[in-house]
Amino acid sequence: MNERNWVGYAGVFAFAVASVAVPGPFADARETMRERIRERLAERMGAEEGPKLTGSETIAYGEDALQSLDLWRAKDVKAAAPLVVFVHGGGWKRGSKENATGRFKAMHYPAAGYAFASIDYRLVPAVTVEQQAADVASAVRAIIDRAYALGIDRRRIVLMGHSAGAHLVALVGTDERYLKGAGLSFADIAGVIPIDGAAYDVPAQTKDGPSIMQATYTQAFGTDIARQKALSPTLQAVAPNAPQFLLLYVQRPDGVRQAKVLGAALEAGGSHVEHGSFPGDGLQGHAEINRRLGDPSYAPTVAVDAWLKKLFAR
Repeated sequence: MNERNWVGYAGVFAFAVASVAVPGPFADARETMRERIRERLAERMGAEEGPKLTGSETIAYGEDALQSLDLWRAKDVKAAAPLVVFVHGGGWKRGSKENATGRFKAMHYPAAGYAFASIDYRLVPAVTVEQQAADVASAVRAIIDRAYALGIDRRRIVLMGHSAGAHLVALVGTDERYLKGAGLSFADIAGVIPIDGAAYDVPAQTKDGPSIMQATYTQAFGTDIARQKALSPTLQAVAPNAPQFLLLYVQRPDGVRQAKVLGAALEAGGSHVEHGSFPGDGLQGHAEINRRLGDPSYAPTVAVDAWLKKLFAR
């Protein structure tokens, strides 16, 4: 998507929001319309460009059609290769490995000597966020069970996720119950890369986050504070956790705020944490960091490459 299209979509969004800015009795309808416009814009901005990615093998990790993953093997690697597992975003209720992985990752990471997997998971409201986190753990287990045949080093696995996927990988990396439910533990995860999430502390996000997202948060997390806390990586980040985290974010105020608080909680829990803060504002920046990650000319790609090289050398 070129810059003209980015600007065009942003202009359409601004015009549409202004067009539905009706007063008083229609406030609820206005907010619903704003959210729908935002969701559609996000889908357009995050859509794949170019030809469909090829060269993967698909693995089912459950009986539901959405419980599957695509895996690309590392190129020109004779020994067992490290693995990066990507979890897409979409507000916990939409998106897929087909349209929300980004077009660079599946080429870049195998070329760098890593296997790369992108997973689908079941979506809200058909399932709960708890079940989605369990799906992430089950997907990892399915790969580990096939590690030898797939040429993967099961001791060097990193979870990476964007937006809602960032929340899910952070949750799996801080609440060991999900891994244990799949017969795994934090010892099976070398590191976690949450990319521009903002629901790491759910109660805080429902209080201070963008009003346009509140219906999405309520659908995903409900209104019970105890459940919201249980689904908050920041509030689960007491020892133990996954050992290494790289928190990536653009300059969205709620995303920056939540990532910094999560990082502090992880460090207090004994994890080693690095931050990657990059240019980018609003929905455009949020979509771009996922869309372009894996592009060698993009600064976040360079940061992730350096972090992975250091992590996998341990």
